[in-house]
Amino acid sequence: MIRVLLVDDQPIFRQGLAALLLLEPDLEIVGQAQHGQAAITLAAQHQPDVILMDVRMPVCDGVEATREIHQRYPWMRILVLTTFDEDDYILRSLQAGAYGYLLKSTPSPQVATAIRNLYQGHSQLGPTIAPKVFAQLNLGSTVLRVEQPNFSEREQEVLSLIVEGKSNREIAQTLHLTEGTVKNHVTRILNQLALRDRTQAALWAQRHWRPLSKDETR
Repeated sequence: MIRVLLVDDQPIFRQGLAALLLLEPDLEIVGQAQHGQAAITLAAQHQPDVILMDVRMPVCDGVEATREIHQRYPWMRILVLTTFDEDDYILRSLQAGAYGYLLKSTPSPQVATAIRNLYQGHSQLGPTIAPKVFAQLNLGSTVLRVEQPNFSEREQEVLSLIVEGKSNREIAQTLHLTEGTVKNHVTRILNQLALRDRTQAALWAQRHWRPLSKDETR
């Protein structure tokens, strides 16, 4: 059962969404919050697996709540669900730690699918949101010209785990490496892609990357 926390300042929308999601046999609504500060409190109390977060709310907006929750509980997956598709909201939310961004016009079965994808560690961007994100990735011209970056086999393993949403500590445990070694691999990956952070690397990999075979990495 996937434990879900709903955060939205519109009670009618929040309650309607809760009723629809409760029709899904593998989803459980553990709480509802009317603003970001309440979301932070309820996240601590209920320990949800996935949080659906609006962005523009009173008291504490969704971006700040996302940042605070992600810092305290990095294992919780946050999916922004909002009416706003401005570039600033999208990028700030993803930089704050959100794993996905959908519009409220998304049908509830697709929202349920997105919740499952986040729970499994995959990012989720709406069809009108993804182009905005990729347009802001600022990929270096060298990366655009080559068919695939020349990642080592170990860098491929690290990048695959980044795409799954793993932290450096989790990657280190999975690959039996030190966190320092993982950080070095992450730095080399970002340098090859001319990207700023691991969120951009994960988004790039989901759209462009094909893991190379062992023969290709030699």
